[in-house]
Amino acid sequence: MIAHTKLNNKNKSKLALMIGLLCAGASIGQVQAEQSITQALKDGTAAVDLRLRYENVEQDTNDANALTLRTLLGYTTGSFKGFSAKIEVEDTRIVLGEGDYTVGPSGYNLGQYSVIADPEHTELDQGYVQYQNESLTARFGRQVIAMDSHRFVGHVGWRQDRQTFDGVSVKYAPSKALTLNYAYLTQRNRIFGEDADLDSKDHLINASYKTSVGTFVGYSYLLEVDNETDNSLDTYGVSFNGSGKLADTTILYGAEYATQSSETDTTDFDADYLMLEAGVKLSAVTVKLGYESLGSDDGQYGFSTPLATLHKFNGWADMFLNTPAQGLVDVNVTVAGKLAGGGWSVVYHDFSADEESDVIDDLGSEIDVSYVRKFTGGYAAGIKYAAYSGDSGIQDTDKFWLWGSASF
Repeated sequence: MIAHTKLNNKNKSKLALMIGLLCAGASIGQVQAEQSITQALKDGTAAVDLRLRYENVEQDTNDANALTLRTLLGYTTGSFKGFSAKIEVEDTRIVLGEGDYTVGPSGYNLGQYSVIADPEHTELDQGYVQYQNESLTARFGRQVIAMDSHRFVGHVGWRQDRQTFDGVSVKYAPSKALTLNYAYLTQRNRIFGEDADLDSKDHLINASYKTSVGTFVGYSYLLEVDNETDNSLDTYGVSFNGSGKLADTTILYGAEYATQSSETDTTDFDADYLMLEAGVKLSAVTVKLGYESLGSDDGQYGFSTPLATLHKFNGWADMFLNTPAQGLVDVNVTVAGKLAGGGWSVVYHDFSADEESDVIDDLGSEIDVSYVRKFTGGYAAGIKYAAYSGDSGIQDTDKFWLWGSASF
């Protein structure tokens, strides 16, 4: 027997009232959400960063000159329920002259001049959606990713077209001491313009733990260029960097070790990496002594760091952006301090092969000098010089930079 329930007028009125309240609540919620999103857009901030730079290269065979202006325009929304978004557009123009320099991977003036890796370009520098709460930050889209000292993963911000990555990244910090990072990259947007970007299937894993004496880091960088060939570049490593006080002197120390395997359809190589650093920081000057070895596999393969901010390491003349097959040992001394409101530094490098032979042993030396000063209002200026003295068939190279920048 089926029971039928009839609604009287009173019940009908109650039901209509409930439906009306639900609809009204949904409408109010929708309006509030739309207003909150609108408010997040209104609360956003815009930014402009300009950098005008002159670079000169003098080598035994070719020279090069470039005066370029890099313009970076950005907008970051406010937050709505932890979500926000960022977009940045980057443009580089040759200001004077015809661009008397070469950008090899892009094919610009190939072979005519020495290399200055600042191509004319206009592209999306960053464009991502972010979710953030007290312990978690997640980003999806094109973004800057830099880990630790930039030795393995960096943004190469020194160049006018800095390096960014397409993909997803997650940073989880459950405590002040522990930080866990993971990123999956589908494209490497390199410094040579869009024509030289690479599709990839890269996994970046990095964990750090801070203690009273320094920071311990463990990492795995599993790289693969997404093309029609089998290839992998897997690096596993650990590092420790810290400082301590001795009277009025700060003692600096650091060590890092990594092992790497490189496999393709036809090759299989293994190499090791070692870095040791010690220094003292006084009231007016800092002095550091460093040893870095990018190892070799029997003189056939050199330890590689393709995602690094390479200009920061092994000399500003950029003579060893690609590690020689014999490997590279860099013994260096850095002296830095403050002068006239700015910062100066002098660095000396002595280079040699990791796998020495009768043909290749000494890889030359280099001295680097810089002075940078920041001014109120977001302005800065700098001057830098690098002089590499070659050996083992590597040509002498001098590089000079003069620049000014403004951020609003």
